[in-house]
Amino acid sequence: MSPRVMVAVLLIVVGVLGLAYQGFTYTTRERVVDAGPLKVDVDKKHTVPIAPIVGGVALAGGFVLLVMSRKSQ
Repeated sequence: MSPRVMVAVLLIVVGVLGLAYQGFTYTTRERVVDAGPLKVDVDKKHTVPIAPIVGGVALAGGFVLLVMSRKSQ
């Protein structure tokens, strides 16, 4: 399998995942009170959105790269 085909397959997989999930979330812990022996922590969720156009472009680019690599062989 050539490197061009591997990159095409990777782009297709990333595009499908980008369209399916449209972002990811992660949690951080922050200390809101630190007064002597009293410590209060809060878990905050952060969301990183991924625009559907990014997934579509990656998917289309993967297909184009795959077709171009098949034609050149």
